[in-house]
Amino acid sequence: MLQIAIPVLASLNEANTVKFYTEKLGFAFHASWDGYLILSRDGIYIHLWPCANAAIAKSTSCYIIVNEVEKLYAEYKSAGVVHPENELQDRPWKMKEFSILDNNGNLIHFGQDISGVN
Repeated sequence: MLQIAIPVLASLNEANTVKFYTEKLGFAFHASWDGYLILSRDGIYIHLWPCANAAIAKSTSCYIIVNEVEKLYAEYKSAGVVHPENELQDRPWKMKEFSILDNNGNLIHFGQDISGVN
């Protein structure tokens, strides 16, 4: 039945958002329809809708399951986008994860399952 979920986050500025996601996060830009953006990386899509209220973006987040979380963390750390309060760490829920804040204030978590690692 269910096959895939795509987060839809708030975008406060179309041009700045496209630049941030393509240049800082390595996403490919696909389309914009009146400011509604579609971007992807490694088969993961993120949609962003035009929003004028920064409080909405600052109250929004999503979680993306990845493999090679340490490699992605190193890439995003060098890009200067890792959230300073959520560096890469092993969590009690058996995930190794870190977070970033995008240019709009959306919080994006990246995590890798470590339940099989001793």
